[in-house]
Amino acid sequence: MQPAVKLIPLLLFAANSVHAATPVVEASVEQLQKSMAAGRATAQSLTQASLTRIRQLDRSGPAIQAVLETNTDALSIARTLDAERKAGRVRGPLHGIPVLIKDNIDTGDRMMTTAGSLALVGAPAPRDAFIVKRLREAGAVILGKTNLSEWANIRSSKSSSGWSARGGQTNNPYAPERNPCGSSSGTGAAVASSFAVVGIGTETDGSIVCPSSAAGLVGLKPTVGLVSRAGIIPISHSQDTAGPMTRNVADAAAVLTAIAGVDPEDPATQAAQGHIETDYRSFLKADGLKGARIGVARKKVTGYSAHTDRLFEQAVADLKRLGAEIVDPADFGSLGDYDDDELEVLLFELKADLNAYLARRQGAAVRSLEDVIAFNDRNGDREMPWFGQDLFIKAQAKGPLTDAAYLQAAEKARRLARAGIDDVLAQHKLDAIIAPTGSPAWLTDHVNGDSFQGSSSSPAAVAGYPSITVNMGFAQGLPVGISFVGTAWAEGKLLRLAYAYEQGTRHRRAPALAKAR
Repeated sequence: MQPAVKLIPLLLFAANSVHAATPVVEASVEQLQKSMAAGRATAQSLTQASLTRIRQLDRSGPAIQAVLETNTDALSIARTLDAERKAGRVRGPLHGIPVLIKDNIDTGDRMMTTAGSLALVGAPAPRDAFIVKRLREAGAVILGKTNLSEWANIRSSKSSSGWSARGGQTNNPYAPERNPCGSSSGTGAAVASSFAVVGIGTETDGSIVCPSSAAGLVGLKPTVGLVSRAGIIPISHSQDTAGPMTRNVADAAAVLTAIAGVDPEDPATQAAQGHIETDYRSFLKADGLKGARIGVARKKVTGYSAHTDRLFEQAVADLKRLGAEIVDPADFGSLGDYDDDELEVLLFELKADLNAYLARRQGAAVRSLEDVIAFNDRNGDREMPWFGQDLFIKAQAKGPLTDAAYLQAAEKARRLARAGIDDVLAQHKLDAIIAPTGSPAWLTDHVNGDSFQGSSSSPAAVAGYPSITVNMGFAQGLPVGISFVGTAWAEGKLLRLAYAYEQGTRHRRAPALAKAR
């Protein structure tokens, strides 16, 4: 049985000579701003070049299948931004920069917001999510929506990451037969392929950092509350966050500056007051590792992949060479002791939070998790050709958030995860803890599902703390990331450390397909 094809076609444009000459492959925000300031490029030419590249490489050519649809208003938005620049108004570093966003983030335009599910096709969201509003205000061009693991990979325990009924299977641009990791798979594959300059993903546990690692990107998972979740299809209010997925650390800092902010519609952001930086790029120092104390996590986050371990050992040596003081080992505390509690929390919160979102989603054919389960049963040939919805069914059986089982699991998981980071940082007087982000990409397998070997995402995810992954090299041509983890609101420090490591090693290289313009 073949997966369903996407229902909404890409908007296709033929590139003219000016647009075709606009370089977008591996281009950074800073480079493109200089090009626009000098008149060598415009927001319109960048947008046109990006749309042409999507047409040539996403659904044809290597067929990455990362982009679900493009924005029919993208070129007109770009022209308006060009007019502003000509009139002397530049909103900031993202002015005129094409951005792709994950398809679980609401946009109040003609594009769909579906989490990859056919159940939400046909009824666009009524308004922008808070972070989309912030991106537009910053001058970004919302280029389109990216594919994802359907429902952000919470539907089934046997899923294939990067697959959705709406978009089919996203492929890894470094090796199409291998998996892009999820759930922000489309954003990761698209940004790695230079379909846009930067992208937005979301994470509950690993869904920014894993696809970023698999695509050789920088992926920043912020502290929960630094970035609003209002208008984002949820899994868990205690762990969900959106964040940047970019080809370099400086671009991640620019995007985070645009999207961080207090939002009355997301109570968690109230805690961010006093912790939001004016410009996260100010932390970027090439010598930022000198004198920094870095702890090396090993227990339960190494030993599962010889390729990953080899690259990690070189990364530790590189950090030392770049001036860091290494504390080895400095393991995450209680790792593995709260796995069952985390899943219990996610199932309870999925039911409550998704029901609340769907109840507000005007015009949607489904208004609750129960409705979604029934829709999938009725449309099993399209929605469940490869895997089922066992996690949805388990979540539907959960009670309210006042249940003792939920309260106990939530308290235990958060307490152990936070202590497992904070106590280690304090004990060794560390600036951050490092660990391999994950293994090289596995072969996509729709019969057996994902073949995860190991990862380090859970401590920061369950604690609600920040982490950033940066490419630490390649194994048999496949990128692998290293993660820097810190305490709450430590984004600036983590950006400083990651930037210094990136600048001192320069491991990133584009996938072969991205060499063509």
